[in-house]
Formats: sequence, structure tokens, C-alpha cells
Amino acid sequence: MEFRDYYSIMGLARTATQDEIKRAYRALARKYHPDVSKESNAEARFKEVGEAYEVLKDPEKRAAYDQLGANWKGGQEFRPPPDWNAGFETSGRGFSEREAAEHSDFFESLFRRGFGEGRTAQARSAAFSAHGDDRHAKIQIDLEDAYHGATRRVTLQMPEVDAQGHVALREHTIEFTIPRGVRAGQRIRLAGQGGPGIGQGQPGDLYLEVEFRPHPHYRVDKHDVYLDLPVAPWEAALGAAIEVPTPSGKVELTIPPGSGEGRKLRLKGRGIPARTPGDFYFVLKIALPPADSEVAQAFYRSMATQFGSFNPRVKLGAQA
Repeated sequence: MEFRDYYSIMGLARTATQDEIKRAYRALARKYHPDVSKESNAEARFKEVGEAYEVLKDPEKRAAYDQLGANWKGGQEFRPPPDWNAGFETSGRGFSEREAAEHSDFFESLFRRGFGEGRTAQARSAAFSAHGDDRHAKIQIDLEDAYHGATRRVTLQMPEVDAQGHVALREHTIEFTIPRGVRAGQRIRLAGQGGPGIGQGQPGDLYLEVEFRPHPHYRVDKHDVYLDLPVAPWEAALGAAIEVPTPSGKVELTIPPGSGEGRKLRLKGRGIPARTPGDFYFVLKIALPPADSEVAQAFYRSMATQFGSFNPRVKLGAQA
């Protein structure tokens, strides 16, 4: 997938004000409108400019896009980092999957899930008293927090347009409780911490969508948790009882004799806690001692002699 430089598409500097973005769009839309333009690529350019404007006209989406950095160039191979828009507090005015699919793959990969689905102040501005906006943000937590629950503090960034028409970020620090058993994609509701109410209306709520930080050892699939477990060749061949880590503490694990690479050993109910808790899986990985000395090399040569008829590639049809 190619990175799209929306500023370059619209002929703008990254420091452009919101008014400058609007003026540039109007000029380019007139120039490339398929009904009037004589340009050979008018339709494609019209769609490209429209996509860029959809992002840059919205301070929230523009601020999130800007944090991808100015080092990316249009046309470069690109994959959005999983946490690319974490920590942004937004109003929830996103795009449906159908709307996002009308634009490029780049646009869809960033915005197809929108920024939540909250109520918008525009729809209620005529009311004398009305409930405030719901706000939304993605946050990252540690896997261990889902096992035990925790109280955490996070600083969110709220995009705003300053008096000069530039997008600025206002920091908003909150403290919240992570419930035990929370899973990726679940939302934590903080009542009354959203946008202010109109008139005598109550403030909206803040919804925190949970993602897990990448863990150096564990990986998560819904409520199940996996650990690639290195074992020595003799532990796999002969069996062993070893102490191994899990997010809820160390446990004793029995390696059955004759275990091979990739074998899964399950601890039922030791995944993420829930009404029906997930399971914990150890995936065996054979770890070979290094042949970094004469003694070790001699040992491997003796193994080659002892197991001379063994062919690890026999299932591939390879000859010994």
C-alpha cells in the first residue's frame, strides 16, 4: 500500500491553516471537476483532492494523520502502526466502512473504523439544554492489567483550531480503572468526562477503546494467550517438568516425552479472565545449544553418527 501525502496533493505546506486548506480545495475542485476540466486525468485528480480534503479539513483527523510524521513521501510503501492514533481524544465523527471504501486503500486502512460513534453537537445545537458530546480515544494497556485490573493515568491529546487557524493539541490527563478481564477492542466508559453539556445539559461520556501494547513474550487472540516456549532437545525428547511464566504467575509445566516443534500445551482457563475465561497455550520451540567449542562440535558429530538414519526432511520427499 502506498503512502499518500495529502499536503502535497493539495499543494500545501504542513503548516497551512484550516482556511488555506479550504481555499486550496475550492480552487482544485474547480480545476479538476470532470464536468468542466480539460485535463486528461481530471477524474482521478478530483477524487484524489477530495480524499485529501476529507482528512485535512477535520482538525481531529488531520492531527492524527500528522503524527504519522513528515518523513513519509507519497508513493512509499506504507503500513500504519497498530497504535498510530492512540491517545487522541475525538468526537467520534468518523466514516462508515462504505464511506471509507469509496477512497484509496491508504485512506481506508486509517479511517474505516472512524474515531467512534458518539453524538455530535451539530445535531443538537438548536436545543437550549442538551447532553454534551461523547468523546472517544484509543489507549494501550499492558496484558497484565487485563489479568489483575489496575488504576492508570493517561494524558490524551485533543485537537483544536487556534486563533490563527492552525491545528493545536491540548492535553487532557485522566485517571481511570481498568476492569479485570478487559479485552482488546472493549470500551471503558467514563461517565461525565466527555464534552460539556449545552445549557443545563449534562456532560457527555468519554469512551476509551482498549488495545494491548505489544508484549515481548505473550500474544493475544481474543481471550486466549500464547507463549512461544523454548525447550532443550533433551527436554522435548525425554520429557521434563519445568517452571514457566504466565501473566498470572509462574507455574509448573510437564513436557510430555517425544514432543516436537510447534506442539501446543494448554492450561485451561488461564487466559484472560472472563465469565468464560480464555486458555493459555505454550507453543514449543526447540532451542539448540550453540556449537561454539570443540567439545560441543564433537558432541554434535557424535549425534550425527548415532542418528545416522534420521532424516528430518523425510516428509518433504528429500533424500538423506
